[in-house]
Amino acid sequence: MKRILYITDLFYKANGRNYYEEDLFIVSKLKKHFNIIIGHPQQAIENLHISDLIVYRNTGAVLGYENYYRKFVSEVKKQNIHTFNSFDGKADMVGKDYLMELTQLNFPVIPTVENISDISLLGNPEQYIIKLKNGADSIGMKTVSKNELEKADLENKIIQPFVDFEYEISFYYINKEFQYALYAPDKSKRWELEEIAVTSKDLEFANKFIEWNPLSQGITRVDACRLKDGSLLLVELEDLNPFLSLQCASKTSQNLFLNNFTNTLNTIIH
Repeated sequence: MKRILYITDLFYKANGRNYYEEDLFIVSKLKKHFNIIIGHPQQAIENLHISDLIVYRNTGAVLGYENYYRKFVSEVKKQNIHTFNSFDGKADMVGKDYLMELTQLNFPVIPTVENISDISLLGNPEQYIIKLKNGADSIGMKTVSKNELEKADLENKIIQPFVDFEYEISFYYINKEFQYALYAPDKSKRWELEEIAVTSKDLEFANKFIEWNPLSQGITRVDACRLKDGSLLLVELEDLNPFLSLQCASKTSQNLFLNNFTNTLNTIIH
């Protein structure tokens, strides 16, 4: 069997999620088809030579080991090793600047700017959200008033209006193919998810971002919020290591996803 180096941090602590549960569940299925070696994201470089393919999964925020991560990506490209996800996306993989680009392109995204001089583009909300450009898992995120915003340190940060939405919804893709969707019925509990049937209009929304992103191969999660008028706005496009909440999906969706995942990896590795 071909050898996969499956990169994950089994001990990463994330609010409302157990990374190890999801990855051990996925690995238990993949091991029937591949020789799986589980590796830590900060010990990956020395194991590149034993891999036919690298599957980059729940590694958590790279904020704490950025230099190692950059070196890892550089080595992967230098040695021409296949990775899933590929490191050629231009969404969360490279920070949150893309949200400003999508705003300027008039995509259905929560309006985003980086300079206080541009906040008129965000309307006149009662509160604003400040996020780190290279943040993840809500690290460094703050909700502030306009007065607080004017005094805040905005270096390497983005500004968005605080949006009052009905619920959050996530669309999960393998490459360009939609797999399933989950939503949070209680918006105060982001990771208590249930599967939801989506409309053709919903998929048209999510597909816009999948088509915009040049990611060659990988799993993408399109995170959106449903407004009171029924429309959707993008919250983020996670194209590096999206948590799948796979065990919240139905058995049918789980099996379909795992079969498609296995077949896709087989296609790459042979």
